[in-house]
Amino acid sequence: MIDQLIQHWPLIVALIFVGGVAGLTSGLFGIGGGAVMVPALFFAFSELGVPQDIVMHCAIATSAAVIILNASRSTRAHHQRDAVDMTLIWPRENWWQSYGLWIGVGAFAAAIWIAPRLSSAALTQIFAAIALVVALQFIFGRPSFVLRHDVPRGPAPMIAGGGVGILSSLMGIGGGSLSVPLLSLCGVPIHRAIGTAAAFGLFIAVPATLGFIISGLGVAGRPFGSLGYVNGLGFALITAAAWPMVPLGARLAHRMDATLLRRVFGICLALVAINMARKTGLF
Repeated sequence: MIDQLIQHWPLIVALIFVGGVAGLTSGLFGIGGGAVMVPALFFAFSELGVPQDIVMHCAIATSAAVIILNASRSTRAHHQRDAVDMTLIWPRENWWQSYGLWIGVGAFAAAIWIAPRLSSAALTQIFAAIALVVALQFIFGRPSFVLRHDVPRGPAPMIAGGGVGILSSLMGIGGGSLSVPLLSLCGVPIHRAIGTAAAFGLFIAVPATLGFIISGLGVAGRPFGSLGYVNGLGFALITAAAWPMVPLGARLAHRMDATLLRRVFGICLALVAINMARKTGLF
């Protein structure tokens, strides 16, 4: 193991750098950093000889585990600035209309049942296309444009929340790439949308990580130090680097102009979409 660590020291350094960037983006945009971590982990595990049929599972699962800590710290930082809508996370009445609940249900179902059975290529391309459209709206659209002036209730938490949880879990991301645009289109101010999305990321990452641990138990070819599909070495390196960067990102988010923040988020989301499409061989 020591020889492997010495041999792959450039990858270790790269993972530490990626962890710092992931922590910064988690606090700044509420996106958990998975869009940065998953490609880096995929490359690292591929270089270490992890079989191609499980390498993406390991990358996504490890990313989800890191997002638990990133989202937790990001949520706390945004909550201190009253930027987390707790009525969406877990309403005191009608708990079954909790977006957090259904996001978590979707994330767990995807990790334990869908991911082990389906290729993620088609879902990645669909998600990339949707994310790119949303990103263009954030960059070029009118900041005042909304579809409605409140977040829908009724069956919406089950449908929209479950969908966000499923897609986010399959992609190893914190869900901000989906939930921030959805909240903004429902009239939620951008800073509050980002803070609430950070909390959604926690509801995604915890059940997703648990699901990937269970579904990956006993699978051959996993990298050394793995529990299920979650790799301990990648988790430790990225977490250590990301931890001090999350509150810095949250502070920057609340100092930036709302219009500028929308455009910066849109550009980042577009880059995520293009990278996802590239990974599937779409271009």
